[in-house]
Formats: sequence, C-alpha cells, structure tokens
Amino acid sequence: MTSPLFAAARTGHRAAVLGTTCAVVLALTGCSSAAGQATGSTSPAAPSAAAFTPVTVDNCGTTVTVKSPPRRVVTIKSTSTEMLLALGLQDVLVGTAFADGPTPASYEAAYRSVPVLSGQVPGKEALIATEPDFVYGGWESNFSADGAGDRPGLATLGIGTYVSPAACKEKGYQPDPLTFDDVFGEIREVASLFGAADRADSLIAAQRAKLAAVQRPTKPTTALWYSSGSDTPYVGAGIGAPQMMMTAAGLTNIFADVHDTWAPAGWEQIVAADPDVIVLIDATWNTAAKKISLLESNPATSQLTAVREHRYLTLPFPASEAGVRNADAVASLTDQLAALAPAS
Repeated sequence: MTSPLFAAARTGHRAAVLGTTCAVVLALTGCSSAAGQATGSTSPAAPSAAAFTPVTVDNCGTTVTVKSPPRRVVTIKSTSTEMLLALGLQDVLVGTAFADGPTPASYEAAYRSVPVLSGQVPGKEALIATEPDFVYGGWESNFSADGAGDRPGLATLGIGTYVSPAACKEKGYQPDPLTFDDVFGEIREVASLFGAADRADSLIAAQRAKLAAVQRPTKPTTALWYSSGSDTPYVGAGIGAPQMMMTAAGLTNIFADVHDTWAPAGWEQIVAADPDVIVLIDATWNTAAKKISLLESNPATSQLTAVREHRYLTLPFPASEAGVRNADAVASLTDQLAALAPAS
C-alpha cells in the first residue's frame, strides 16, 4: 500500500538545503513557504497568522508544535482530506493521496481543485515535490521509510506531521473505546492547528444535532458489520468506529465482545449469531454487491435471516473510519433500517 522511493538529484539537493537552513523538529516556522517563493510558487491562502497562538499537541506519542497555521498541506487518506474540507480549509491543500472512495457531493468541487499525488500512499519524492509544510495522515503507517517518509525524517525538512488520533495504536493513545467525543476532539485539535477554532465549533454543533435527531429502532436489533474479506470476513469489533456508530444507531454488534477495532471472524460464528441486519461496507476493492453475492451463494450464510430477507444496510468505506462522515453515517444507517420491511 505504499509507493517505492526513487532518488532524484534535484529533490535530494533541495532536501539538503532545507535540512541545513531550517533547524525544525516538528515545529513549523515558514521555511517551506520561503522555499516555495524562491522557486516561484505561490502558497495558497490560509488562516491569518497574526492572531495565532502556537499550538503543541502529543499526537500518537510524537510532539507536534505549530507556530503558524500551515499553508502548504498534503493529506493522506480520505478521512484527513475530508476533515480539512469540512473545516473549509481547502485553500491550504497542495495535494491529496490515498482516497478510499468517492468524495461526498458537498466536498466534490473543493476536492477537484486539489492535485491528486497518488491513489495510494505517495512516495517521499512525490510528497517533497509539492513543497509541503505539513502532512496529515489517516493512519500511522502512512509515515514510513518506504512510504511518504517517517515523521522524524520529515521533521528535519521542516515538514510537520499529524495522524488521526483515532488511528493511534500505541497503548495510552488508542481510544478504548472510540467515542464521538474522540471524533469531535480531533475536529477541535485539527482546527486549532490551523487557527480555525470557530469553524470546529459550528461543525461539531451540526454533527451533535444530527446525532440527536436520529430515530433508533424501537426493539433490539442485532447487526453484523461486514467490512471486507471472503474466506475470512473482517468485521467491526468492540472498540472502534464500527462499534461507535452501531451504538449511536441503536444496533447491537454481534462482535461487541471482541476487544479490537476490526477483527477477523469465522463464518460459523456469524451463522450462530444470525444477526437481524448486516452492515455492508462498500469499497472499490470489495463492493457491497460482491459481499451480497458471496453471502447469498454460500449454503450456510444464505440461510441467515438477514440474507434471506435482504436486510442489508450499506455505507461507503470512507464513512466506516473515524472522521467527519460518521454522524451522517449513523443517520444513514437508521434511515435505511427504517425503510426495511419489518423482520419476520
């Protein structure tokens, strides 16, 4: 899921210059913007630095200090891209990568204005070519020596980095369990890094209102969150985004007792649980239609109540991970559930 790295004389020379002229360790001082001006590029408009108070956060165990709002940002993964778009920060984006699926209509025009660096994790060469001062990744694994570059190495080039806190894996950093307060906390934290705290307040208020308006099922409803896999299904377990959204939608996760975010499961376990509904994650590499075909063609799973009665709920993959789509995803789940015929 990562792009190979290739040496480039021009990029290597520029990286060396940046490394010696900018003594920055996870602190943004405007070095990258100055380098952009030297090469004739223009930094996009960004929130004013005039009234900005420097921000320091502990991000998955890495200290990130932002002294002025980032002006040249690359996002990796749909969740990070959509976070900035939802906060109205598209003007600071100089590149995106690793989109997990189609962008919502409300963000489509803004998204189209940003260069796409790669369909997967961009290589370090491609990343540095955009002259970023900040990179926001959806997963910790986005930052690696054979991917976009590791975080300490990017810091020596004056490039700050940030990972979605919901994706932190280290003990003490991984949300356990993930809650909407954690999601809202990321919105606030990201907005603070960009001097846009007021935008976070309005976005969170709108999402709280949407969650408050959700009409949950009136009777207990068990659910399987089927994320991917065929021989071995990967399911939403008990402490991650799937559990958070199922709880908010009034669904009882049949794998709630598995202490993980997503986990492999056995088909025999699913057959024994016989869930009332199945949440299908629609991904380009494993579509909802493909999952339905598998469920309905397998002699064992074809006898599940939800399969016999076509009690399927679907969500796009980008909405299945922690981010600004989750409140809408909960509303979608309950709307879809209400539209199904009553269970027999």
